Amino acid sequence: MTIADKGKVYLVGAGPGDPDLLTVRALRLLESADVVLHDDLVPELVLRLIHKHALVTSVGKRCGRPRITQSGIHSLMIDAARRGLSVVRLKSGDPLVFGRAAEELAALVEAEIPVEVVPGITAAFAAGAALTLPLTDRKSASKLIFVTGHHAEGKDATPVWSGPLPEDATLVVYMPGRDFSSLANDLKRAGVPCDVSCVAISRAATPEQSHTACRLAELAALKSGAAPVLVMIGHAMEPVLAGDAEMVDTMTRTVAASVLTD
Repeated sequence: MTIADKGKVYLVGAGPGDPDLLTVRALRLLESADVVLHDDLVPELVLRLIHKHALVTSVGKRCGRPRITQSGIHSLMIDAARRGLSVVRLKSGDPLVFGRAAEELAALVEAEIPVEVVPGITAAFAAGAALTLPLTDRKSASKLIFVTGHHAEGKDATPVWSGPLPEDATLVVYMPGRDFSSLANDLKRAGVPCDVSCVAISRAATPEQSHTACRLAELAALKSGAAPVLVMIGHAMEPVLAGDAEMVDTMTRTVAASVLTD
């Protein structure tokens, strides 16, 4: 059975939020680690799996405001490991996908602290699974591209996407922000057709999951649920729009029949 090693740091993926989607190795580490430093997006249901005697600290962000600096997180990990404690740095989704893992790995390597990465299910895969929607398709989508709408502090904002988007690609935008108008404008300026399908998924693979869908032409005005949110763009998303349209049509016919009956 996996037991967290003393003096070692584990960068662990918590997955999209459903505890059942944790890897077995991640679960075993949470059950045995001395220290757990977690992101704010890791839900309470996952945190309940941590060993009751572990020191648990939130080092995430609220509304973009960090409780602690990134260098402060590095110090917490390094200091705990040097004291002979086992440390889990628990990150939402997969630690290597838009999770600042490169900075934390570099700090740990420089400090000569043993480190291991434990992968998790990233939000894009959880969203596709929850919608029973393949992100790739032999006929319409042979490419899968991940980008982020969030930029490092002090870095000039650049378009989320520039240049032609391959017709056979699914583009997944992590952290797109609450207002999709900038993303929509970037895609239109890049020449992405206005009739391409777009889906925004809120809190994928959790009980609070919701989604909204539209064409790129309407993306700027699209409203989504609470963060975290993903936006997926491409022809592979077409079944979601078709399904939503069918659902609306069914509801309309049901209401109309009810009115006629009354």
